[in-house]
Amino acid sequence: MLISRASRAATLAACATFLLATSACGTDKPEEGGTTTQVRLYGTDGNMLNSYAAELKERAGLVDGMKGTTPLTPLPEDFKRRLLAVDPDLTDFLYSAEAYDAVLISALAAQLAGSTDPAAIAKQIVGVTNNGQRCETAAVCLDLARKGQDIEYRSVSLTRAGFTDAGEPSTASYATMHFDGQQINDGKTEFVGAGIESAASTKAPPRPKKQGTGAADRNDGSPLVLGGLLPKTGDLAIANPPLSAGAALAIKEINAAGGVLGDPVTWIDGDDGTNPAVAKATVASHVEAGVHVIIGAGGSGISREVLPDVVKAGLVLFSPSNTDAGLTDMDDKGLYFRTAPPDSLQGRALADVIMRDGPQKIAIVARKDSYGEGLQSFVRTELEKAGMGADRVKLLTYEPPEDAKAKPVDFTAGAQDIKSFGADAVLIIGFGESAAVIRALADAGVQLRR
Repeated sequence: MLISRASRAATLAACATFLLATSACGTDKPEEGGTTTQVRLYGTDGNMLNSYAAELKERAGLVDGMKGTTPLTPLPEDFKRRLLAVDPDLTDFLYSAEAYDAVLISALAAQLAGSTDPAAIAKQIVGVTNNGQRCETAAVCLDLARKGQDIEYRSVSLTRAGFTDAGEPSTASYATMHFDGQQINDGKTEFVGAGIESAASTKAPPRPKKQGTGAADRNDGSPLVLGGLLPKTGDLAIANPPLSAGAALAIKEINAAGGVLGDPVTWIDGDDGTNPAVAKATVASHVEAGVHVIIGAGGSGISREVLPDVVKAGLVLFSPSNTDAGLTDMDDKGLYFRTAPPDSLQGRALADVIMRDGPQKIAIVARKDSYGEGLQSFVRTELEKAGMGADRVKLLTYEPPEDAKAKPVDFTAGAQDIKSFGADAVLIIGFGESAAVIRALADAGVQLRR
């Protein structure tokens, strides 16, 4: 249910209920009498960022009126201030909380395991979030872990329930965001909860080890080393600043609280390039450097590509931003985890946002990878459940560029297809490269609603 603006939420809920039967609520309908149909744009977590407008350069105003969803909890002002102390230039906070929590959970798991062996850390990660003494800060949680106390970590992104047996959130929070001009209007942001608390794991992890006097208590004698695999370059680079800031803040606060197993935690930076080749090279470098836990990758498709390499090396891969639901069932040997919720939950939230506006026809444009096509499929299913007939939904995909130096996406033909289809709503599932879709729509004479 919505957790802000109660009166407005009640109105929207009633509208959404009516839509299930009629699909006729809202005002964004095609204009009659042969006039041009106005099209409303919708986006997802890969493009609902303040930095996204810059991808359109001198045509940044085209995002005005665009709205969409992203996994996001209402972030405490204190957390934002701490992030800004790490990176004063932050303009977005997307996945910053998830990155912070991925790093801190990894550290807590190592402390409870009494070891920096990746296999031992992996066996503690789900348990860190379930069925222990609740704690919410690095200092308090690490102190309990050092005393050999089972803990139940709750913090910025993990607020309602812990991880499932598969190592991912059992519940999530999504934000509905709106572009006003070239910036997201925080005053219009609404939050909705999703997921089932009972899906959280009830399995007991190995008994925690009480810390004694330092290195002698560790199984392997080496300090904890975390390696970044975040999108410093490539199509998803627009999301890197908050991801990196969240990870850096966690490292700072863990070490300020005494570190893990008597030593400071080491962070080795690394780029996934939003590109499998770049990511694989970074993983190889981390293996050589003795990294225990890799934080990343940024994109789901990149994690799919590198996971076999990570598993072969016996390391943990812990992503703060992977949402491809198919990753839940990957053969990961118990070494893959994520703080971002799967897109099966976001699909429902997106469909609800779209259906509130009462569209008659919708085109869903997705980058051709596991993230884009996976979320596209979930949204289509949810739209059909809400009464949108299959003949009123058009699916299109595009090949994302291989790297930042490649030619931009050419969506000219796709834009003409959408115009001929008569869509009055277009959902764009992509990263920075998806700005080419918006430019192509405008160039095709599609009137974008503001």
